[in-house]
Amino acid sequence: MKQLVVITGASSGFGAEIAKIFAADGYPLLLLGRRLEKLQQLAANFSEVMVASVDVTDYTQFESAVRKAEAKYGPTDLLVNNAGLMLLGNVQNQSPTEWQTMLNTNVMGVLNGTQIVLNGMRQREHGTILNMSSLAGKKTFVNHAAYVASKFGVHGLSETIREENASKNVRIMMVAPGAAETELLTHVTSKSALTDYQAWKDSMGGLTLDPKQVARTVKFMYDMPQEVNIREVDIAATRQDA
Repeated sequence: MKQLVVITGASSGFGAEIAKIFAADGYPLLLLGRRLEKLQQLAANFSEVMVASVDVTDYTQFESAVRKAEAKYGPTDLLVNNAGLMLLGNVQNQSPTEWQTMLNTNVMGVLNGTQIVLNGMRQREHGTILNMSSLAGKKTFVNHAAYVASKFGVHGLSETIREENASKNVRIMMVAPGAAETELLTHVTSKSALTDYQAWKDSMGGLTLDPKQVARTVKFMYDMPQEVNIREVDIAATRQDA
């Protein structure tokens, strides 16, 4: 019997494609996101699935949804911490509220999910937590200061938690995608940042990463034996030069 896979930010983009590839392989799923209607539309095509409208910054809400799914499907064997926000802007004039929103979702959301499933994985000496970061967690990009800060945080916490749990046979993995065809840009309020981003995208011939390829990568990483941990994969469109 295949074990429970929990995916945050599952309503679109990377999360939705990851859900599809695991559902196709017969895994029971818990799909979490803020847009319940989109989650329900996605889940309508799957056989063993639960969905919940969850804000990953709300620990109690997050934990309640996970425990409910575990009561039905058994313990979480894979948590994909995919929920995230990318609010571009320059520090000179970007709203501090946007900084806080990004840091809360991109960092605290990952920490919350990790703690919710980690102790069970340690006890079983089996399980995987995969954090979706970004190339912006490895290098800087103009108009990305707060986003870069949040994703550097994801890189740092992932490696620290991996070190702390390696002896318990728990895998902490990370995927760092480049520019991709997702809905991340729909929340950006800075017109100049959007213009700059589009110009950068155009310089790559308008071709960015297909989320389906990220999902394939996640599945490949998870499918490795438990004693093998692919710690980090950086993945981007070939034409992306930054």
